[in-house]
Amino acid sequence: MVELLQRNGCILKLFLALFLFLSLVEVPAVEARIRHYKWEVKYEYKSPDCFKKLVITINGRSPGPTILAQQGDTIIVELTNSLWTENVAIHWHGIRQIGTPWSDGTEGVTQCPIVPGDTFKYQFVVDRPGTYLYHAHYGMQREAGLYGSIRVALPDGESEPFSYDYDRSIILNDWYHKSTYEHAVGLSSLKFAWVGEPQSLLIQGKGRFDCSTLTTPSLDPEVCNATNPECSPYSMTVVPGKTYRLRVASLTSLSALSFQIEGHNMTVVEADGHYVEPFVVKNLFLYSGETYSVLIKADQDPSRNYWMTTNVVSRNATTPPGLAILNYYPNHPRRSPSAVPPAGPAWDNVRARLDQSLAIKSHQGFIHTPPPTADRVIVLLNTQNTVNGYVRWSVNNVSFTHPHTPYLIALKQNLTDAFDQTSPPDGYDFVNYDIYKTPNNTNATVSNGIYRLQFNTTVDLILQNANTRNPNNSETHPWHLHGHDFWVLGYGEGKFDMFNDPKKYNLVNPIMKNTVPVHRYGWTALRFRADNPGAWAFHCHIESHFYMGMGVVFESGIDKVGKLPSSIMGCGATRGVHRP
Repeated sequence: MVELLQRNGCILKLFLALFLFLSLVEVPAVEARIRHYKWEVKYEYKSPDCFKKLVITINGRSPGPTILAQQGDTIIVELTNSLWTENVAIHWHGIRQIGTPWSDGTEGVTQCPIVPGDTFKYQFVVDRPGTYLYHAHYGMQREAGLYGSIRVALPDGESEPFSYDYDRSIILNDWYHKSTYEHAVGLSSLKFAWVGEPQSLLIQGKGRFDCSTLTTPSLDPEVCNATNPECSPYSMTVVPGKTYRLRVASLTSLSALSFQIEGHNMTVVEADGHYVEPFVVKNLFLYSGETYSVLIKADQDPSRNYWMTTNVVSRNATTPPGLAILNYYPNHPRRSPSAVPPAGPAWDNVRARLDQSLAIKSHQGFIHTPPPTADRVIVLLNTQNTVNGYVRWSVNNVSFTHPHTPYLIALKQNLTDAFDQTSPPDGYDFVNYDIYKTPNNTNATVSNGIYRLQFNTTVDLILQNANTRNPNNSETHPWHLHGHDFWVLGYGEGKFDMFNDPKKYNLVNPIMKNTVPVHRYGWTALRFRADNPGAWAFHCHIESHFYMGMGVVFESGIDKVGKLPSSIMGCGATRGVHRP
């Protein structure tokens, strides 16, 4: 009996000691979870805008399933390629892939493509809350419907600097009726054929093409059928009086867009995963690869529905606006709004778009102060060139092309023959180059050389826009950096002045982003830390422009990258190494 009491007393003391320890040590309320997805990628006939064509789907859907997670979770996606005649790769847009550069999903840069019939496992940690995307990164497959949303919430118990009742995601896209094969062949032929303007704009995968405009009507009435329920307008139901967080993203292949909601203002609160000092807009401008969170309040007349519209800006496009319905409960979700859809801003109103870019600042409570100076400055001039008779896009007169062996593998295994060891230039002829004139650029070349950055140094990137091959024409380009976020230090009109313009940089509260526009005949200044070991693409997010060479690759800290999985191999110099 005495031994039993002594034993119980020891247990009690141990229990009390453990209780005291737990009370002094901070223990996470919820452990990070593993979120496991199994996806099959295949072609299916779909009619997203009433016109029937082959669409790349994930588990039968386009857009694909939304990934929902919390900060710190591990995402595992087992991707089976059932395209049968095409390779595939998926990029997790905005996820920095810290410690997992081989899961970035950039064919030719971080992995060999996934061949037909293979299953590839992507595994990575979502280390920050925010709004992100995923999409194809092989050839021009994103154009064929392979894309979706990633929504990362804060851990339980933490709150954001704004409040709302419900959370919704909307992806805006442009849509072509031709296949990506036809577009790729036209862009890469000596007899150059431009992709042209898209036929439709989609809101959350739904649009409406006017079948009566087909120049060669099909004998099959199902080829274009306006009564097909697949192309019924997307409808988002709201409860009167409630506040909604709309995570609006663009994955267009070509178009810059404006998004607006009839009768409702939008308060911008997040951009590319970073909190914004709130500001109110009637029109939200988006460029391909950008994500925004806006707050709207369902405070209008609840007896009717309202239009959500999107239209092309920056190009004098023929594409009709995209339409969706903001459905006030309990009205029928398909009930057409009684008013005319609101007209978006004029396509050539550059000032309004530049003003929005300048208005985006970091939220006062969430400022990440940039380093005061840079260790290296790289100025990237975007131009159109003719190289050996082929029309190309170039950066500092160098048009990018992918190597057969992905850079990450070649660099880690020191395969010096896998790509050009000469780095592209850090700038262009600032003094003599006229950005307002049609370029000559007879000295342009094609190369797969890369920029090597000292690890953990600060790099400034100056994006400089110029005239295309067409007189009096300069296009807006959205640039996306893989593996990092950057501070947006400033925008300007005309040619960048390396002596005076840096004095105007915003070093106080610049927003951090992963995708940013460079406006027509203008410049955009970015700063980032090369602190994520790996090989990372930086490119124009317009599908045809990157396909035609508008991009570069940065390498830093490659010696710090862990052992590469054999599953990313199997092409170029790594043939025969691949093991699924």
